[in-house]
Order: sequence, then structure tokens, then C-alpha cells
Amino acid sequence: MHPAPVPAPAPASPAPAAAPARTSRPSSPAPRKRAPAPDGEPSWGEPKRRAPVRGKSRDEIGWVKAHGGAGASSLADALGGVDVGARWPEPARGEPRRVMLVGRTSARGLRSVSQALGALKDGKAPQGIDLLGVVLVADAPGRLPLSLLRRIRVVRSVTHVHRVPWIPAWRVGGQPTYLPRQLSALADLVGPGTDGERTVS
Repeated sequence: MHPAPVPAPAPASPAPAAAPARTSRPSSPAPRKRAPAPDGEPSWGEPKRRAPVRGKSRDEIGWVKAHGGAGASSLADALGGVDVGARWPEPARGEPRRVMLVGRTSARGLRSVSQALGALKDGKAPQGIDLLGVVLVADAPGRLPLSLLRRIRVVRSVTHVHRVPWIPAWRVGGQPTYLPRQLSALADLVGPGTDGERTVS
């Protein structure tokens, strides 16, 4: 008796071809947005065209703030003149030509003052500006640290520096009853009829 024949194994079905690997095309990086300057203001090297700020005359004092919160508005309210903003004015457009640069005595404030003076020295300012000096408004009561006093000496080697003491009323948006005597020199620069004991309404 012959053994039953063993059936041949069925041929294996060919394995499906592997799909080609998808190479993801690197997407182009999104354009980087330039970080805005502190307080939303342009840097001193990149002035923006704005509507001219005019006072009573081109000879009226213009207060230029080196940074936000410098105290230019408070000085303009107390002593008169025009708060120009964080830029150099343009006398050719009728803006004040006599200016005072204003900054706080903090490290950031003194750094901003130096940057503004550097822009003026490098010719990045309109023609006809007469810088009368720098006004440094105290950023806090009490004495300054030695490191900040050294920075002030550097600024003083470049231009006249006027120090304004800490005025508590300015902190809350008010006005002092009497201006401190340290402001008498600034009052003389603003114009006649202003002295260190001027009453503020």
C-alpha cells in the first residue's frame, strides 16, 4: 500500500512593496518680528516721523525724554515748555530748538541718556538743535549708589547735568505746592517769571 502523496505547499504571496518614506520638506522659518522698544517707543537710531510738536515759539524750551517715565511731562507742567517725547525735535518744522534731555537716575535711565547723547554726537539728530544740558530726575528717595554716581560723572563730562530731587507728588501724578530750590537753574533756562519758589496750581 503506497503512502498518500503529501501536497506541495502553496507558493507564498509576494510581500507588498514598502511605501517610500515621505520626506517632509522643511518649512521656511516664520519671519522674526522685531521686538518693540521699551514703552513702545522707537530707538534713538530709528526716529519715526510724527506730527510736529509746537510751543509758543521755537525758542521755547523742549523737554526730550530719554525713556518712558523720565519726568519730562512733569517738568513741562511745572516749569513750562513743550514735552517733545522720546526723540530729538526738528526746528525746521517749527519745533523747539532749545532742548533739555531728561532721564531718571536709575541704571536704565542713565543708559538711555547715554544712548541719546551718542545719537546726537553721531549726527543722528536734526540740524539746529541747541542742547542746554541733561536733567536727571531722582528715581527714588535717598542717596544714589556709587555705581550710579560714576555713570553720572561720565554724563557730566559730556554736557551740563542738572539733578532734580525726589518729589513724592510726581509719583502719584500730582504737583508739589512749591518747587524745590534745586530747580531754580532750570527755571532760569525756561524763561522769565519762573523761580525756585514758584507756586504750582
